[in-house]
Amino acid sequence: MTLELLFGIGLIAIGAFSSGSFSIPFGKTRNWAWENYWLVYSLFAYVIVPVVACVVFCPGFMDVLSGVSSQTLGWVFLLGIIYGVCNLTFGLSLCYLGVSLGFSLSLGLMMILGTVIPPAIDGRLSVMLQQESGSLLIVGLLIAAVGIALSGYAGYRKDKCADGEANPELNFKKGVVLVLFVGITGASQALGIEQGIGISSALVASGVDPLFQTLPVFMVLFGGSFVATALWCLFLCKKNHNLKTFVKTEEIAVAKNYLYSALAGFLWFVNFIFYGMGKSRMGEFSFTAWGILMSLTIVFATLWGLYRGEWKATDGKTKGWMYAGLVVLVVASFIIGMSGGA
Repeated sequence: MTLELLFGIGLIAIGAFSSGSFSIPFGKTRNWAWENYWLVYSLFAYVIVPVVACVVFCPGFMDVLSGVSSQTLGWVFLLGIIYGVCNLTFGLSLCYLGVSLGFSLSLGLMMILGTVIPPAIDGRLSVMLQQESGSLLIVGLLIAAVGIALSGYAGYRKDKCADGEANPELNFKKGVVLVLFVGITGASQALGIEQGIGISSALVASGVDPLFQTLPVFMVLFGGSFVATALWCLFLCKKNHNLKTFVKTEEIAVAKNYLYSALAGFLWFVNFIFYGMGKSRMGEFSFTAWGILMSLTIVFATLWGLYRGEWKATDGKTKGWMYAGLVVLVVASFIIGMSGGA
């Protein structure tokens, strides 16, 4: 493993920590329904922070985007809409499964499909499979699948021990159905990033630092995600009569709810700043960065679940399964990373 590749994995790991931590501020909101804090979070995660990041790190990005074909921009935007639907479902899966199990299963499926589908479409996967790096990638994904299974089994045992007392919203069957949907549609995010390679190349050619070449791609992609999210959240707010809580709550200043929701959005997008930086260091088969990001995000999300007491009522054997899953996922992330530079 080269120093350059190791540096890229390190940057992606920082992004994964931010991604695995983004939902923590939601626990600080008061008297807001899911649709309230998710809408404000999405406004910052999908629109405000990406635009600010592009202005700061990619000067002249609008001129570059104006020269990109409308077909490319439209395709990336459409994939963003699909991902927006996916992420709405992902938020509900966390309610039904808890943070640790919800992240493990949802991101596990997203990892495998998101790593394989984009390069299979553009032909890079077939090239990679003809080399030694292809074997490493397959081994890494298989090991990651084992880690996901271990984490999922540990989460299932945890919820059985808790028996729904820790969180009355826990519902394993509903959660699994949502996870399957999230895993399938979630690959649209990775596909959108890879379909935006033309945008990234144009940015680098214009003089933008290669470390930040994916930021405008994220801005276009997540712009589509915000459209889907805003429509659904506003519909729920009107249906559940929660529009008034955007300006008034009974027990806490509404400004704090905005602050915590905005912080969640900031943490979520910071993930992609570091992911894009790390991906730029991954070489020809940079799509392997997705598998690293998803694996390590599961690890950090599980550790946060442990810190928040989600595993408090579990026995030692269940925690053992959980720790085993974390170790296997860390190993898998490095193998996937090595495959990109082999």
